[in-house]
Amino acid sequence: MIIKKLENMDVEIFKQLRLEALRCEPASYASSFEDWENLSQDEWLLRMSDCTIFAGYKDKQPIGLMAMMPQRPSKMAHRAGIIMVYVRKSARGKGIATLLLDTLTNYARECAISQLELSVSAENDVAIGFYLKHGFSKVGLIPNGYRHEGRDIDDILMVHCMNN
Repeated sequence: MIIKKLENMDVEIFKQLRLEALRCEPASYASSFEDWENLSQDEWLLRMSDCTIFAGYKDKQPIGLMAMMPQRPSKMAHRAGIIMVYVRKSARGKGIATLLLDTLTNYARECAISQLELSVSAENDVAIGFYLKHGFSKVGLIPNGYRHEGRDIDDILMVHCMNN
């Protein structure tokens, strides 16, 4: 398995994985497939420019995605959010999520980021357990963080302070 930082020329890989994630795991994301499916090429590239995206590959096939969105204000520049996390169902449990997170964490350190933050569905026990195992702590809850199919789903806020 290898991890690659996506560049603009990789927009089709990003598009493929992001749409697959939203289609296959709709309850796991605040965005919907419909929010993304008809974006123009320029909009896909703009969304790529807002963050740093890593893709995991096995046998040259993309199987996972994880992105980091740094905070822009100078007083918050030590913080970044982890977003768009996805591993194809057939590739889960094989270490790709750990490789993606390790790569992203090392990249964050190189960028002088010392705190990673994320939100995860309160119904996603596997993801919560994964992040706890990798040094994240639960720091809050957003009741009714988003709606999926008419149901309100809470978001768990998690943080990993990397300089502790």
